[in-house]
Amino acid sequence: MKTHSIFNKQWLPTTNKEAELLGWEELDVIIFSGDAYVDHPSFGPAVIGRVIEAEGMRVAIVPQPNWKDDLRDFRKLGKPKYFFGVTAGNMDSMVNHYTAARRLRSDDAYTPGGKAGFRPDYPTIVYTKILKEMFPDVPVVIGGIEASMRRLTHYDYWKDKLEPSILLSSGADMLIYGMGEQPIRELVKLLAKGVPFSSLKTIPQTAIVLKKDDLLTVQKGWKDITLHSFDLCVNDKNLFAENFVKFEKESNKIESARLNEEAGEYKIIINPPFLPMTEPEADSTFDLPYMYLPHPRYNKKEDIPAYEMIKFSVNIHRGCFGGCSFCAIAAHQGKQIISRSEKSILKEVKKISGLSDFKGYLSDLGGPSANMYRMKGKDMKLCQVCSRPSCIWPAVCKNLNANHKQLTELYKKVDSIEGIRKSFVGSGVRYDLLFPEWNKNAGRDEGEYLEELVTKHVSGRLKVAPEHTSPAILSHMRKAPFDLFKKLKRRFDGIKLKHDLKYEIIPYFISSHPGCTDADMKELAAEVKSLGIKPEQVQDFTPTPMTLSTLMYYTGFDPYTGKKVFVARNIEDKRRQKEFFFWYKSTVQGHNGATVQRPGNRKGEKRR
Repeated sequence: MKTHSIFNKQWLPTTNKEAELLGWEELDVIIFSGDAYVDHPSFGPAVIGRVIEAEGMRVAIVPQPNWKDDLRDFRKLGKPKYFFGVTAGNMDSMVNHYTAARRLRSDDAYTPGGKAGFRPDYPTIVYTKILKEMFPDVPVVIGGIEASMRRLTHYDYWKDKLEPSILLSSGADMLIYGMGEQPIRELVKLLAKGVPFSSLKTIPQTAIVLKKDDLLTVQKGWKDITLHSFDLCVNDKNLFAENFVKFEKESNKIESARLNEEAGEYKIIINPPFLPMTEPEADSTFDLPYMYLPHPRYNKKEDIPAYEMIKFSVNIHRGCFGGCSFCAIAAHQGKQIISRSEKSILKEVKKISGLSDFKGYLSDLGGPSANMYRMKGKDMKLCQVCSRPSCIWPAVCKNLNANHKQLTELYKKVDSIEGIRKSFVGSGVRYDLLFPEWNKNAGRDEGEYLEELVTKHVSGRLKVAPEHTSPAILSHMRKAPFDLFKKLKRRFDGIKLKHDLKYEIIPYFISSHPGCTDADMKELAAEVKSLGIKPEQVQDFTPTPMTLSTLMYYTGFDPYTGKKVFVARNIEDKRRQKEFFFWYKSTVQGHNGATVQRPGNRKGEKRR
């Protein structure tokens, strides 16, 4: 692993000695993270640390503290002046730790050597409880995707029950949901001005706990919505489903309401989010002085797999308006696309091209979805109050500008930079934006984009996610018809032939999604086989907090229609469904005499 061998002021400190080398006698904020410390804009703890630093604060990071010994890692930096920050890291810890069959994984991509066991289950809760016991008078602010997706009552697949807000489970004083730059910046500015932490109850994009009878502070322009209580939801799945619909609709609006949900003697208050970041604001996040390396503490340790995977990649935008039922991106990053300027992107590409071990190949030029750069509503006033979960399902919104010309031009500008041999697009491509059968405005620019993509930015394999072949299940997933994938494959094969390319298209599929039966999987296997595709990237559906698919898994019905949905709950049923993908491997006898296939090595299983 190549990192700087000498600690200097360019790194955020992780120990007292490093803080002393900076001349710091006291720290303002201390962040505890379940991930190893990689100073890179793709790693949330580093981003938040750098944002706090940019506000003039003295901030340190304690990566992967030992929670099993005498807890010295939680004491070593002492008490911060303002607050502790706690995050599980870039991934939900339970998805990181367990397979869809609830089996413990043997690796952790965010730890040197990919070794497991360096973080607990639910580190947000574990770390916070330790800190509140040691330093009861110091506020704890939690964030990251684990906290964000548990901000209200949620179904926990690993416990198989409803859980209250993670604010109550952890004892934290404040939760920042979504991408945290704006709220954390507002928080530290107010604290620096001398505003007491206890009075900060109306910062946008934060959640707090109040006593049940406490009155809410009236905020001009804010609308309040009261959800059914946690205690009622535990006993009535219909009420929990009603809560989800209200939550999802408000989450999809640019201007949303403040949510209020009681739990026992308390109530959780979810303040509305900040407005989506502007392009200059997005640039400011990526222009912070990251080292683009793991911290020197890992010099003599093995590589960090997650870093190795993204170190030569560039994130060009955030957010996703796809609205897939099983995906948490929109609920965490938002439905609106937050794009960076070309200047900021090209600046980062040049910085990466100067790294000592860069060989001229960018591994990814993308985002949550590869091809949504600079796409937004034609009339943003209509988007202000739109509650649609997806801008492209069940049809592409007439108000969406989904033109690909700017993205194609960006690819060309990146490739023209000295030292760049090739820029690959490793993120998944939304092919439903490329064809007039689904996107009526798709035309010449989208055709040119696909040709540019396939001929110059595919590393031998084009990744796309049809997810299933059944119209009914695709409807539950909020995904486009499988016929569009067939058209993409025909177009892809034509481009291959035209340019004499030895490439292949790699579709992702999901088994045991709510609504999916053995018969559906058998039909999928036959359909895919007829196309000459041998599925490799397959995933057994894992219910993660606060998604529509998880809601259907837990309740057994669609909350928008009230119609019952079949759910494969038994681990054996889930295993059997997944095995239908592997029709080209040795056969085994399945349920009710159905012929299914035994998968081989599952190490290539894609995680989401």
